[in-house]
Amino acid sequence: MHKLPELKTTGNRIPNRQAICDTLMTAAYQDRSVIALCSDSRGSASMTPFFSACPGQSVEVGIAEQNLVSISAGLAKCGKRPYTFSPACFLSTRSYEQAKIDCAYSDTNVKLIGISGGVSYGALGMSHHSAQDIAVMSAIPNMRVYLPSDRHQTKKLIEALLKDEKCAYVRVGRNPVEDIYSEENCPFEMDRAVILADDDNYDAAIIACGEMVRPAVEAARQLKADGISAAVVDMFCVKPIDREAVLTVTSQAKLLVTVEEHSPFGGLGSMVSQIVAAVCPKRVINLALPDAPVITGSSKEVFDTYGLNAEGIAGTVKRFLK
Repeated sequence: MHKLPELKTTGNRIPNRQAICDTLMTAAYQDRSVIALCSDSRGSASMTPFFSACPGQSVEVGIAEQNLVSISAGLAKCGKRPYTFSPACFLSTRSYEQAKIDCAYSDTNVKLIGISGGVSYGALGMSHHSAQDIAVMSAIPNMRVYLPSDRHQTKKLIEALLKDEKCAYVRVGRNPVEDIYSEENCPFEMDRAVILADDDNYDAAIIACGEMVRPAVEAARQLKADGISAAVVDMFCVKPIDREAVLTVTSQAKLLVTVEEHSPFGGLGSMVSQIVAAVCPKRVINLALPDAPVITGSSKEVFDTYGLNAEGIAGTVKRFLK
């Protein structure tokens, strides 16, 4: 367990996708087997610097997501280490069969990077939102699913993925997010969630992933000011989910609230509920996007509308703790 961070508003301008590019460039200079592939998305993926610096390790496939994944799998079978970038909404749907067969079933070392995940594309609407990707990718045997929460954790995750030979799906948003951690203090252990709490005694536990972790921590700070203690679980490893971390907070908390930028079906909330119901039944409230096309607007406008912000999370905890 780690202390709840004292959050600062730094005006961070580095999106998680840029942190991925920076980390991969460092690796590519040392290892020519590191390859980046894009589907006409190098700008959206912040991978233009990589393509410019390492042209011999860059592949532009164009708007052909199925080919993108199959080519990546072929390169992996030839000993390359492909990192495959495409908008999450397309990578998790148009190339789903290729992810299932060419990557997971074939046990192929392809890292699928879903960029502009969740509602990052804002006004482009439901066609460009990826609100089902956690569910569908997690349903594939042998596929790991990660949603890092800030640029520092993203860097740690990519460094860890560079060391293994298994396929994975990583979803990151489009816009910069405020830091939760720092370069000097970013607790990270592969496939182990980060539990943030001021002490061992807390009334509620907020389990969040991806961009929802920052508002979850902000909510915990608001609740503390109101005399309610809440732990936050940064579940960046959605699959394999850290079952031990879930049970740890379940044993202490009276209420669990899950928060995700995803459909209410098949995502983090569903996974946590399965674990809790089987072992230690307690109330689990799932905050997620609605089972409907979301409003047109920026990520902030969407989050504010559906209570996926600090005030909405804190309000939910207060309401259900009564």
